Amino acid sequence: MPALRSQSQIGPEVFRFLDVERSLNREGWDDTRVDKLWRYNLHYFDDLNASEAAERLEWHRELMERWITENPAGAGTGWEPYPTSLRIVNWIKWVLSGRTLSAAALQSLAVQARWLNRRLEYHLLGNHLFANAKALVFAGLFFEGAEAAGWLERGCAILGREVPEQILDDGGHFERSTMYHALALEDMLDLLNLSRGFPGTGTARWQAFVAALPERIEPMRRWLASMCHPDGEIALFNDAALGIAPPPWEIDAYALRLGLSNLCDHATRDAKTCLVESGYIRLEAGAAVALLDVAAVGPDYLPGHAHADTLSFELSLYGRRVLVNSGTSVYGTSDERMRQRGTSAHNTVVVAGENSSEVWSGFRVARRARPFNLTFDNSNGLKVSCAHDGYRRLSESPTHRRSWELRRNEFLVSDSVTGGNHRSEANFHFHPDVALEEDETCSTGQALFPDGNKLHWTVEVGEGRLEPSTWHPEFGSSQPTTRLVISLLKGKSTVRFSWDNENTVPARSDR
Repeated sequence: MPALRSQSQIGPEVFRFLDVERSLNREGWDDTRVDKLWRYNLHYFDDLNASEAAERLEWHRELMERWITENPAGAGTGWEPYPTSLRIVNWIKWVLSGRTLSAAALQSLAVQARWLNRRLEYHLLGNHLFANAKALVFAGLFFEGAEAAGWLERGCAILGREVPEQILDDGGHFERSTMYHALALEDMLDLLNLSRGFPGTGTARWQAFVAALPERIEPMRRWLASMCHPDGEIALFNDAALGIAPPPWEIDAYALRLGLSNLCDHATRDAKTCLVESGYIRLEAGAAVALLDVAAVGPDYLPGHAHADTLSFELSLYGRRVLVNSGTSVYGTSDERMRQRGTSAHNTVVVAGENSSEVWSGFRVARRARPFNLTFDNSNGLKVSCAHDGYRRLSESPTHRRSWELRRNEFLVSDSVTGGNHRSEANFHFHPDVALEEDETCSTGQALFPDGNKLHWTVEVGEGRLEPSTWHPEFGSSQPTTRLVISLLKGKSTVRFSWDNENTVPARSDR
């Protein structure tokens, strides 16, 4: 059984994607007034393999036949390579779980694979090309004959190149998005699961690829575990939202069903975990977990899912998120998309009102920040320092340097901007669930958790103020919250967060 997503088909013709519910009878398959990402999801057929899918078996059969009838070959959004790739995999997974395709659906599936084979997304690369190749492998093993063997061989050849390119040595996905990493890990587990359904079949290239899968998957699993908060869900760096990939605990359960090792059996949680190649650091002390971004924005040739979030971080305390990055609620080219990708939407420093990397359009980045001088000092606590050059395009080429120091009951964040006399501000976005109390100058204050725990802050250098902000944990979701903004004085700021470490950390509820 593959990793399960949440139910998205909630009626014979009613679907809920990206927090928006629509009727297929009203909008159809390809209404251009409907956001394209929503239409993409409609054509994926994820619900075939979602939670309690067996109870919707007849809905699924009818939907597949309707798709075939109402989506002629090559016409509309549903035939673009990416949704075609995901649909091919979902239909085949559905069959491998014990269902049967009608003759019309079987014929359509073959046509979709043939169509895809001629339209691979080499112009986009990254996760798109990976999904294309995965679909060719699924179709190549599912069907028989010379044409299917060609699909399998081509898909394997692409994966053989893309896996070493896209999966870094520390296990992270090269686009530096926790969400896309989780999707890539699911893809790798799906390929391993597929090999178990067709043992001993396929080409020599496929057999060699399969033999190497467990060794590739294990670092990916450890990376995902390191980049989750104590609540069990992913941190939000770059394009990332909850509810797109299966939740991490579901992915891990999938790995265990495939016979892979239990990470808890042989892993100990270090106070400091450095994901060197991808550029993230996890710090743990007492009741606190901090996740730090010292990463490049992504591959130089593929920064489309990057945010201008260099040297940002997220913080959990007592098992709850307290300082959070923006998240992602929209794609496309809207002003809101640009704002969510911008530096001020993240827990880092804005210089001269500019973004640290020049994010533009929907999935573009021009001049981008490059971190340097990463150092560690464990003498008094867990201290990490790093700098980046993203503002070098401004007059006198300012440099942002930041240090984080985590101790058992406090977290110190210090910033400096050198070069020029630019106005600089550090942003700290609080989770919507915490209530804030502050003094008149915001130089001190506290965040109150629903369970009564508290986080205190003291601005030791700089001038603070509170401003309204928003948090976007899922597509289609915008939650009002508050951020602490600290104006740097003479290019410097320091804020100390502290807490009572005697309080207990609530355990994550069973999933």
